[in-house]
Amino acid sequence: MTTPPSSLKRTPLWERHRALGGKMVPFGGWDMPVEYSGLADEHRAVRTHAGLFDVSHMGEIRVRGPKALETVQRLTCNDVAALDDGKAQYSAFLTEQGTFVDDLLTYRIAPDDYLLVVNASNTPKDVAWAKRQESPGAAVEDESAIWAQLSLQGPLAERVLQPLTDVKLADLGYYRFVTGHVAGVTALVSRTGYTGEDGFEVYLHPNRAGDVWDAILEAGRPHGVIPAGLGARDTLRLEATLALYGNDIDDTTTPWEANLGWIVKMKKGDFTGRDALAKQKEAGITRRLVGFEVTGRGIARHGFPVSVDAGSGPVGVVTSGTQTPTVGKPIGLAYVPAGRATPGTPLAIDVRGRSVAARVVPTPFYKRKT
Repeated sequence: MTTPPSSLKRTPLWERHRALGGKMVPFGGWDMPVEYSGLADEHRAVRTHAGLFDVSHMGEIRVRGPKALETVQRLTCNDVAALDDGKAQYSAFLTEQGTFVDDLLTYRIAPDDYLLVVNASNTPKDVAWAKRQESPGAAVEDESAIWAQLSLQGPLAERVLQPLTDVKLADLGYYRFVTGHVAGVTALVSRTGYTGEDGFEVYLHPNRAGDVWDAILEAGRPHGVIPAGLGARDTLRLEATLALYGNDIDDTTTPWEANLGWIVKMKKGDFTGRDALAKQKEAGITRRLVGFEVTGRGIARHGFPVSVDAGSGPVGVVTSGTQTPTVGKPIGLAYVPAGRATPGTPLAIDVRGRSVAARVVPTPFYKRKT
């Protein structure tokens, strides 16, 4: 068995991924499975049944103390005061320039206790950034080493998970969470996801992650549940038009430009990046992230230049792009001038030196039936 480079971290499920035939690749400093049975099979399983992902590489930052609410309000752009116990929200850390340090989930465990779940590759940066803004009355701690995270995603997720847990999943609303037991193991169970499907995250101590992983796969086998890797996770989130840090958002882009203005609550008071966002909004947004479909022959990939027509120079760049199993055609996301962001607008994408026709389309590309 080939071992990963010593510089790569392993999740507590690494041995299981190898035993299941997972194709391992470096990702965000971790040795992670990109696929098992095949990207398309895993993608379709999540859309029709359910798939189980290991996302233990994600980072967890805990903020606790009497000033925890005040601190998280300052650190994030969404309104943490809108949360009650057991509620989560999508948010972001922003630079003073209003661009992304990272996107994240904020979980309110108690009025003085918050769990912030951040991207794996950004965890050291995020922890250092948050600690620099630490103030008396709220401690910021990196708890990534004591959490593992499993994600069961798909229309049959509730049916598969319910027999294994004492949590009444039917009563667990979207972006809600509760502490309970899964396969006899104490865990935090949330209902969020990164695929566009219904699903649950199970947060638990790493030393029991393997037992719970095995139990979910065993319970899910009669329902067509299979392990799924990073490849399917990426195509699923693209169809659902969920942003990926490092591709669609980064420290050069703002929430206004990325169509994530809904996570920015300007009226809540001061937060890092607020002044810059106010100035940009007043001046007007000059570019926007749009969805597109390729109408010519070719697949647009990350980094490919985008023009308004075949004879002009590039005005933007593809941030995410591929052909996905559900949509069945080449799609992607790209930043274009704000005046070219209307659905139906023609674009030209440079696919390895060849101009390929595309057009702006409404997003998300895929939306599940409820």
